[in-house]
Amino acid sequence: MGRRRNGREISGWLVVDKPAGLTSTAVVNKVRWALDAKKAGHAGTLDPDATGVLAVALGEATKTVPYITDALKAYEFNVRLGQATNTDDAEGEVIATSDLRPTDEEIKAVLSTFIGDIEQVPPQFSAVKIDGERAYKRARDGETMEIAARPLYVDSLLLIDRPDEDHVTLELTCGKGGYVRSIARDLGNALGCYGHVRALRRIWSGPFEADDGITLEQIEEIARTPALDGHLRPVEEAFVDMAEVKATPEGATRLRNGNPGMVLATDVDYGEECWASYEGQALAIGRYKSGELHPTRVLNIKN
Repeated sequence: MGRRRNGREISGWLVVDKPAGLTSTAVVNKVRWALDAKKAGHAGTLDPDATGVLAVALGEATKTVPYITDALKAYEFNVRLGQATNTDDAEGEVIATSDLRPTDEEIKAVLSTFIGDIEQVPPQFSAVKIDGERAYKRARDGETMEIAARPLYVDSLLLIDRPDEDHVTLELTCGKGGYVRSIARDLGNALGCYGHVRALRRIWSGPFEADDGITLEQIEEIARTPALDGHLRPVEEAFVDMAEVKATPEGATRLRNGNPGMVLATDVDYGEECWASYEGQALAIGRYKSGELHPTRVLNIKN
């Protein structure tokens, strides 16, 4: 039998402005310790050298993680033109160079080809699994792999700065599963000059923005105090694009036990996914059917 994890039954979201140099898992572990939380996870990995929004889910919020990972998110990133690396970022070894430098107009023209539903191949150094093993582990051993292309929805890709001829700063808004390093690599290849990510920041993810995040330094300063609890955001913030229905008292009791419960709903279609609340607190997520919510996830929020 596994060891039972100790900690508080605390639920909510902590939006962290992640610093460079730490893995997303390391940040989650720091947050779990600082809040003395029994359960924690995150909604979307950031590379160790990336900064910005890392939404950490505590307790029952971990059941709502898919609604954040499925939401649109935006990145600001700097691309070094003229160089390809084996990792598609500045940490890797330079494997190809070019003296060609495209104009702003040429870059903008190519950016437009990345909009909409595209296919992208993840970097060799990525967490995708190849025959049951992480690609980055095999890449570290010097292996070059055939990685299948994956679909990605790109809402926008904009040129926002050109500090010099070797660098461009771009802003990407996309759906889940995107690799910014692949965007930089493929953009450089399309321009005929190569390219890799020099710096990357996630500026927002679903309802969460980097400007509203708390830094690790702040977390450490107020760890294990009520002041840190004050930075928690409600579990319900994950439901920004989902309809809410109100449970009746009897319906609330049934929903808490995982059974279909009566709800009051307006402008909700039969079979639509929605979330039910009672007296201001989320109870469950499920499908609306003829005056009842049929739960798929029950939320047992105690704090």
